[in-house]
Amino acid sequence: FVTVMWLLFAFIAVPLIEIALFIQVGGLIGLWPTLAIVLLTAMAGSYLVRSQGARELGRLRQSFSELSDPTEPLANGAMILFAGALLLTPGFFTDACGLALLVPGVRHAVYRWLRARLTVASFQMGGTQRPTKGGTTIDGEFQELNGDLPNQPRSPSGWTRDQ
Repeated sequence: FVTVMWLLFAFIAVPLIEIALFIQVGGLIGLWPTLAIVLLTAMAGSYLVRSQGARELGRLRQSFSELSDPTEPLANGAMILFAGALLLTPGFFTDACGLALLVPGVRHAVYRWLRARLTVASFQMGGTQRPTKGGTTIDGEFQELNGDLPNQPRSPSGWTRDQ
């Protein structure tokens, strides 16, 4: 119930904050400069999201190849994605929040705050595989034939059984 109340508060408060900021900034600098600022932050934000997202994707791949904990690169990627959504949403408050999430220090602080409050029940890298005696297992199906196949050579090939 508390979570629902926070979401309701956010859905009401954020548009009210955005409207108030649009009115204030538009009154100070005018309509066209206000719209230009909103468009420029969206374009600059999309560039920053793309470059930082690629960097975090590289960190995620590295954590997978080293079999290390991918939690932080995944969380950073999610925060960068959320920052991109905030930057594409028209408004000064959402742009400020989105730009803040693109700062690595802010993301790290948010990650530490979330990590202190969330508990992961289990985490497992990969599946359990038992190595076979020969080192390689090839899974397949076969059908044993009791008759001679037409137009086939009669010499043993290693794949046939001599009777």
